[in-house]
Amino acid sequence: MKEIDVKTVKETVARLCCEANLYLPEGMQELINSAAEKEESPLCKEVLHDISANADCAKELGVPICQDTGMAVIFLEIGQDVHFVGGELYAAINEGVAEGYVEGKLRLSVVGDPLKRVNTGNNTPAIIHTSIVSGDKVDITVAPKGFGSENMSGMKMFTPAATADDIVDFVISVADKAGSNPCPPIAVGVGIGGDFEYAAILAKKALCRDLRVRNSDPFYAEMEQKCLEGINLLGIGAQGFGGTQTALYVNIEQFPTHIAGLPVAVNIGCHVTRHAHDVIE
Repeated sequence: MKEIDVKTVKETVARLCCEANLYLPEGMQELINSAAEKEESPLCKEVLHDISANADCAKELGVPICQDTGMAVIFLEIGQDVHFVGGELYAAINEGVAEGYVEGKLRLSVVGDPLKRVNTGNNTPAIIHTSIVSGDKVDITVAPKGFGSENMSGMKMFTPAATADDIVDFVISVADKAGSNPCPPIAVGVGIGGDFEYAAILAKKALCRDLRVRNSDPFYAEMEQKCLEGINLLGIGAQGFGGTQTALYVNIEQFPTHIAGLPVAVNIGCHVTRHAHDVIE
């Protein structure tokens, strides 16, 4: 049994909150630059170059890539041979988020009640998803999620009679309805299967998957490509100015489901879809 002090978790989360907001995930800027090269609209091509330059400026000046530094979403994979000491795990995570956002001078965007709307003053609580895996390590991903894109997400409970093409059409329709609101070019995470709430978690996980990695099942990898092509045919373009490059990537994650259902969730991310990752060993 390996002992890990929750203070280490707190410090790691605080650091990742800052890193995720200051630096794009590896490969994201390359995709933006590639989209600029492929873009047919002169205006949208210029906008994509500006977006890339913004990322360079954020890195150089040490300021957030986007003013909406998001609600902190934490994915934890905890090795079953780990024993946490020194305090309560979730409390340490929230302390880390608070430290990262307050000391990192990131925008504080969380209200303590969805209707009373009083700001908590430190961007907590975080959304925490935990899974227990084999081993003695703790894998942490921090994904700050801005709500300009989060608000444009969608969910549909299909019947089992639905086809892959029906799901592709639904994903494209969510992007079409979103229009310019999520600050395109967008990233798209799709969760297929599970139940009502797990499909949404799958979609969020898909959004955080390495953008350079296609689904390992060729069937779903082909669906990813069809969704991407369909979205880019919508003519929304960078920041909604009518170009040919509306989406940067589409990631699909799937899970077994009930014989009577087929849940599908679509989580939209903006051109600064952010996540930072580390492993405590």
